[in-house]
Amino acid sequence: MGEVFSEIHPECLSVEPWQNENSDLVAGITTRKGGLSEPPFNTLNMGFHVNDESDTVLKNRERFAEIISFPLSQWVGSEQVHGSTIQKVTKEDMGLGARTIQDAISAADGLYTKERGILLTSLYADCVPLLFFAKNHGIIGVAHAGWKGTVQLIGPKMIEKWNNDEGVPLNDIQVAIAPCISKEAYEVDDFVINKVINALPYAEEKVVYTKKVNGKYQLDLRLLNKHLLIEAGIEERNIYVSSICTAEDDRLYSYRAESGKTGRFMSYIGLR
Repeated sequence: MGEVFSEIHPECLSVEPWQNENSDLVAGITTRKGGLSEPPFNTLNMGFHVNDESDTVLKNRERFAEIISFPLSQWVGSEQVHGSTIQKVTKEDMGLGARTIQDAISAADGLYTKERGILLTSLYADCVPLLFFAKNHGIIGVAHAGWKGTVQLIGPKMIEKWNNDEGVPLNDIQVAIAPCISKEAYEVDDFVINKVINALPYAEEKVVYTKKVNGKYQLDLRLLNKHLLIEAGIEERNIYVSSICTAEDDRLYSYRAESGKTGRFMSYIGLR
């Protein structure tokens, strides 16, 4: 399979296999193109928490809401803390985190809903965006999986919630692993690799990481998440993995490539 995230507007990359089959589904990530933010946040920064002008971020969000025809009043965002807490969202939560970070859902790196008319959102600049969809059950989800969230099993925890709490069969769940930092661009130390091995004991065998001559490691976060999802019972054919690297693609923000001074792109999923 080729690249699964395609550019439908300069401002976003869409999950192509899903969009082709579901006219009522909106799912993808924003790019850094087409906004109003000044350097180093140029231009479509979606993050309120990076010292960009809040009014400008709000205008960027309003612009994007028009592009995807999903009003800002129906967006939901959370305070991301690199954890593995997952929050179920209802229409009562609509608008939280949309116009300001102050009213975002607190301390949750995963969101899901069974209600239509809600756009779930999450912010990134190298971490792994996970998008979840079970068409026959009308359920959607997002999860922010940096290395910490990944080794705390945020992906499998979403699967477990859907299966146990919502009665969604494992073979009905599809997951898209969106653009993130690549193995080649992501160097980590022993501390991180030990956490990886605790989460996935056969990680080395699957070449999830490789050791370098300097004693550090190159870690493939997207492959790690894929194997953890398979361990959780998701069929490999139901996992769509992007090959786009945030550190190498100038359409996207990268915390590592830009030394921490940059904006945030947004993952999003909603059913009209």
